[in-house]
Amino acid sequence: MVPTAANAGVPQYTPHERPRPPPPAVEAEEAQWIFTEEELEQTPSILDGMSIAEERHLRQKGINFLQQVGMMLKLPMTTLSTAAVFFNRFLVRNSLQARPGYKPLHHYQIAATALFLATKVEEQCRKMKEIVVACVRVALKDPNKLVDEQTKDFWKWRDTILYSEDILLESLCFDLSVEAPHQIMYRMLTYYGIQHNKRVRNAAWAFLMDSLNTLLCLQFNARTIAAASVYCGARMADIKLPHVDGMPWWETQYVKLRDIRKACNIMADLYENLPPKEGEERNMYSGLRSPEEIDMSFQTPRSLANGDVPVLPASQGSVGAAAEASNGTGVANGTAEMNMDVDGGTNAANSANVANGQQNATPAGDGSEEGELSG
Repeated sequence: MVPTAANAGVPQYTPHERPRPPPPAVEAEEAQWIFTEEELEQTPSILDGMSIAEERHLRQKGINFLQQVGMMLKLPMTTLSTAAVFFNRFLVRNSLQARPGYKPLHHYQIAATALFLATKVEEQCRKMKEIVVACVRVALKDPNKLVDEQTKDFWKWRDTILYSEDILLESLCFDLSVEAPHQIMYRMLTYYGIQHNKRVRNAAWAFLMDSLNTLLCLQFNARTIAAASVYCGARMADIKLPHVDGMPWWETQYVKLRDIRKACNIMADLYENLPPKEGEERNMYSGLRSPEEIDMSFQTPRSLANGDVPVLPASQGSVGAAAEASNGTGVANGTAEMNMDVDGGTNAANSANVANGQQNATPAGDGSEEGELSG
């Protein structure tokens, strides 16, 4: 493609093989774990009397705990993502609220068990001693604490993880097949030839990192979350993703535009609660929000056949990631450079650098509760 004024914002790429649709069996399996907002407001914890805000807060604390333990163990981000999925799925079927005759597991115990299971599922195994030592140090907020087989905390955490693993597996119905959106995201970037664009890649990766603090994994499949991260990254870099064979980019990737926008709005709710940086009049994440209602006046048969997703007329250009760039930017500038490994993912230490390079969506100081599980 010869660069011209008309396609200056469109990335130049070599045509690749068109993405294949996800297998029906995989789609059906993922659909079993997709819930509506109304269903997520009726989880066992909430039905037992816990407020929605408190339930969401405990989820975030559990995710933050397993992320800190994962970084201490130098686990790849894909493993942490799988652990977060296990953690959130468990809480869909089990309560954190105590009631007569029922003593729930602590959210840190669930997070530690989910991480232990994820290390085996993703073949990133760590010794039990290493996991226990990391859990104790994070729980007590003491990264240098001496923990060995002679301490009480060591055996308490070890026995809890081994006991809770069976409970977690039963709650998950032994469904351990989890597709990480990180690899799908990288394949999408590669398809459009923008995998070396630092702003797009780092913004998309940061989007996936911060999405662990939400319930996106219970509301959308991995492909939709990956597409939303690409949408966000391209909006930040002011890049328009081109049509392929006359089809918009979201149809080429077999996702719905309405779902992409809804996922971005959920992330915008998380981002907009962050205070703006010094010198900013408003939070730089505010431009991520998009209208979920779609103009149906320019529907095409192909759009209707693929999830009621509209195709803009040629006069309006590509509804790519930068179609609404004038409304604001996407995810943060200044995200640190990453060495992304598609097979193994980026290890958690590199992911921490990304988080440090931007405003992280996880509240500071909310990683653990000192002495809460120390006995």
